Amino acid sequence: MFEQPLLTIEIPLIGEDVRILDQTLLPHRIEHVMLRDVSDVAEAIATMRVRGAPLIGATAACGMALAARTDASDTALHSAADQLRATRPTAVNLNWALQRCVDRLTALPEGERVEAAYAEALAIARIDAAANQLIGEYGLTLIHAMAEHRGGDPVRVLTHCNAGWLATTYLGTATAPIYLAHKLNIPIHVYVDETRPRNQGAALTAWELNQQGIACEVIADNAGGLLMQRGEVDMVITGADRVASNGDVCNKIGTYLKSLAARESDVPFCVAVPTSTIDPGMPDGTSIPIEERDPLEVLTATGIDDDGGVRTVRTAAEGVAARNPAFDITPAALVTTLITERGLIKPEHAGDVAASE
Repeated sequence: MFEQPLLTIEIPLIGEDVRILDQTLLPHRIEHVMLRDVSDVAEAIATMRVRGAPLIGATAACGMALAARTDASDTALHSAADQLRATRPTAVNLNWALQRCVDRLTALPEGERVEAAYAEALAIARIDAAANQLIGEYGLTLIHAMAEHRGGDPVRVLTHCNAGWLATTYLGTATAPIYLAHKLNIPIHVYVDETRPRNQGAALTAWELNQQGIACEVIADNAGGLLMQRGEVDMVITGADRVASNGDVCNKIGTYLKSLAARESDVPFCVAVPTSTIDPGMPDGTSIPIEERDPLEVLTATGIDDDGGVRTVRTAAEGVAARNPAFDITPAALVTTLITERGLIKPEHAGDVAASE
């Protein structure tokens, strides 16, 4: 059984506020924030206090519960869903969760909607946790096969961004097979891309893995290609924020470059996602909206100083401009397999799997 150190979100009882782990302060400080209305939830998603496609979906569902608590009318619920949907346009789980909530609640009399909204938030969180477990089990078969090939030497996995328990409600997606392999004492070593500009790899993934006692090393974003070229990486596992019907994968900026290096070095490139991340209405990756974030994220860096204070410093010259696309598209042809809660699937079958739910 995976022992999750902290809850990313505490699904509330009927009528209660929502408590989240503020991920903008990790790994230096552990603090929780209470969300009391839909505007609080929208702010938490937009500022990445919660992040990761599955967790965003669960948090949005909680936002709908808070909205219903205030006003359960059709107009108010649709307005709340629109407000939440606008916070992060790329992650499809957000819209998936919101649509589930709207469909469920507007089909009921107003007097029954508050209780149903809280129940739906809990259901979505449980769906994600169950998917995490199954993704871990299916992905474990790949790691186990690689371990046999390695003959007792550690399986060397490279990951990008954070698709761990901090991005979900339980085991994570890309990390789920890693955690299960570790529990079975399969030797494993993880190379963690720092993932500039917000450093989700260095600040979050490495922190997670270290807490679980899993051997890992943070590497510069541009080091992965060299390691693959040298034969020092056995497989790449990433998460995703959206998968198009044809299997194109949208994930954190820099993922595409890793997939190119993996192809050139004959390294399996695997993407771990729940089927809720597959968008059957999106024919290919060219139509996926790519979020552009504040250029200051590129021009600055945040860390802890010698006195223990968290500080943001400028790393680029004053007056220099920047551009900050948050995601990129990895073509399906560069993806070896999708690791889902419904099994290992070829990327070209992504739309069929999602549509058959």
